Amino acid sequence: MRIGMMTGGGDSSAINAAIRAVVRRGLEGGHTILGFKNGWAGPINGNYVEMTADSVSGILPRGGTILGTSRTNPFKMDGAVEQMRENLRLAEVDAMICIGGDDTLGVAHKINSLDPPIPAVGIPQTIDNDINGTDFAIGFQSAVTVATDALDKLHTTAESHHRIMVVEVMGRDAGHVALYAGIAGGADTILVPEHHFNIDEVIDRIKKRRQLGKTFSIIVVAEGAKPEGKQVAVSEKTDAFGHVRLGGIGEYLADVIEEKTGFETRFMNLGHLQRGGIASPFDRFIATEFGVAAVEMVEKGEFDRMVAIQCGTVSSIPLEEALTVRPVDERVFNMAKLFY
Repeated sequence: MRIGMMTGGGDSSAINAAIRAVVRRGLEGGHTILGFKNGWAGPINGNYVEMTADSVSGILPRGGTILGTSRTNPFKMDGAVEQMRENLRLAEVDAMICIGGDDTLGVAHKINSLDPPIPAVGIPQTIDNDINGTDFAIGFQSAVTVATDALDKLHTTAESHHRIMVVEVMGRDAGHVALYAGIAGGADTILVPEHHFNIDEVIDRIKKRRQLGKTFSIIVVAEGAKPEGKQVAVSEKTDAFGHVRLGGIGEYLADVIEEKTGFETRFMNLGHLQRGGIASPFDRFIATEFGVAAVEMVEKGEFDRMVAIQCGTVSSIPLEEALTVRPVDERVFNMAKLFY
């Protein structure tokens, strides 16, 4: 078979491990693997390269994606879907393996639904870990490691200067990174999109810590957290998938806290640091399992499905089921409150 592969949306630290696994398992099965460049722009423009063992040599720990990425949406571009179909026909592609988050996987589901369909399977990849039906997506554990390391380092300077430190992490619609890193890094308050919060309640918590002799506080806030029910956006302009650019909740929160308490308050937005760098061993392992499983799904003709891991077992689910947002586990969120 001739199998196409692409990576779309925001990058993460372990995509290359999945690419490597797809290529190695594909070649072992006698298949030809074509890597399409820069997300869905690759199939639209017919931009691809044949992948070999040498193509993926040494990329296991390397961050980013050697295929490049973009937030291209072929269903928002005139004639793009037809052009993509024609280019895949000319390249004699039998099926696509699509690595990405809900936007990328949403397109994968749509092309499976065309008449005739473009067969595709999905691999979940997002540091937000908000894809339904899988316990983990590629990149999440690495992002949590980065955020936890930052919190560990900020503790000492916060304590030394008796400051409030507000740390903004990624998480548009789900607060998995904030929750996991906040617990692991000993945060005093964790704010996530799933639960609207009142700033005065956060301030009351800070004041109570002061009364107990705790002269500093660490607050972790997901970028999509909602003070009084409304997200903070850098711009109201939307991308190709209709998302506004979030950001600024950390700075906003820090300003309000300092104004209302008089306590010295600083903020840090970890931003794209969470996406980059060397992937964690866990992410490399999961990405490898996902890549191998995706090729096996193509061989079996199990299309319009996504590789998933549930309770330690790799399986697959319908792509349509994966496209709803997976919220944080309420049990874990309530557990975190014990340590505030």
